[in-house]
Amino acid sequence: MAQARFDSLTTSLQQVIAKNSIPGMSVMLVNSKRIVYEHNFGYADVANKINYSSQSIQNIGSVSKTLIAIALMKATELGYFNLETDINTILPFKVINPAYPNAVITVRELTNHSSGILDNPSVFPDTYRFDEGFANYDTVAYKLLQSQGYRQKVDDIPLKTFLHDYLSAGGKYYSAANFDNVAPGGSSHYSNIGSALAAYLIEVKSGMSYAEFTTKYILKPLHMDNSGWVLEAKKRSSYARPYYNLVASFPFYHCITYPDGGLRTNTNDLSKYLMAIIKGYNGDQSLLKTQSYRAMFAPQFSKDHPPKGISLAYRNKGIFWNLYNNGTIGHDGDDPGVSTFLFFNPSTGLGGIFLCNKYLTDKTPIIDLLVRATAQRID
Repeated sequence: MAQARFDSLTTSLQQVIAKNSIPGMSVMLVNSKRIVYEHNFGYADVANKINYSSQSIQNIGSVSKTLIAIALMKATELGYFNLETDINTILPFKVINPAYPNAVITVRELTNHSSGILDNPSVFPDTYRFDEGFANYDTVAYKLLQSQGYRQKVDDIPLKTFLHDYLSAGGKYYSAANFDNVAPGGSSHYSNIGSALAAYLIEVKSGMSYAEFTTKYILKPLHMDNSGWVLEAKKRSSYARPYYNLVASFPFYHCITYPDGGLRTNTNDLSKYLMAIIKGYNGDQSLLKTQSYRAMFAPQFSKDHPPKGISLAYRNKGIFWNLYNNGTIGHDGDDPGVSTFLFFNPSTGLGGIFLCNKYLTDKTPIIDLLVRATAQRID
């Protein structure tokens, strides 16, 4: 029965791939102990006919924020701060919403996107830095990206410097438009920059870069040996190219606010990560203590009094994780040439991952197939 289910899944995925002209994709389903389904489709590099595999590395967009969640909970276990800590008691510069100068912004509000910190559309796309010399790319596709605001007008600066310049009065990129006109906690606006600020709090307290902290406490313990936060020339042949369509690829890129979406990994490594999350949800304390998992997956918003800007008809929020109303927990990711999803079903102990090297305007057909495939236990 399981094999028939998986054969049907493969066929359905192939149909979605053809309909959406996806160059390459990898899909895995796991339980807490092993991979129960794996299938790879298409190409990581179309021109050179390099197949997309479970070893193909790409950035995973906002699925990266689930690592911020793990890292933050580890930081609370280490005594750096707690979820109710005023961020201005940690930061070396002040972050103040000019419309609410006396309001406190807490760590928790960064994690559930209610801090009032916004991704100013005149600034945020310019935090993407395109590595034009790393590999060849399609110039027409690149010009299209530039026309959509990806113009590299923000200096290629460290995370700390950018956050200061964006959030601190007098900074180079500071503006009242970087903040909501609702007090912290009163409105929900998805914030990549707020997410990166949460990661930066860990840097301040640990004395390590966020990349070093996550490598020490997540990537190395889980043997995610092909995962990291920077482009590496020695791994160039393993990277899946980010595509605009079946032929034209964008340049490779990195992000100044890299914790919010810049993890480079593959489905093989992510399967180890997802298995660890499933085990942790069920009591394993290798990565985090049980109380940390409970806090991380606790609904953040009251159904009776949610903040403005969020509908709970589809999902609630945990600490960065999405708590979907179908009973699953996960996060999706999108970036130029990238769409991804990672989730698990607590009731069946199964989870799923997909990575593809094209941005999809609608991931729902793939997500629905994977959610259905994990709705029944597999022995």
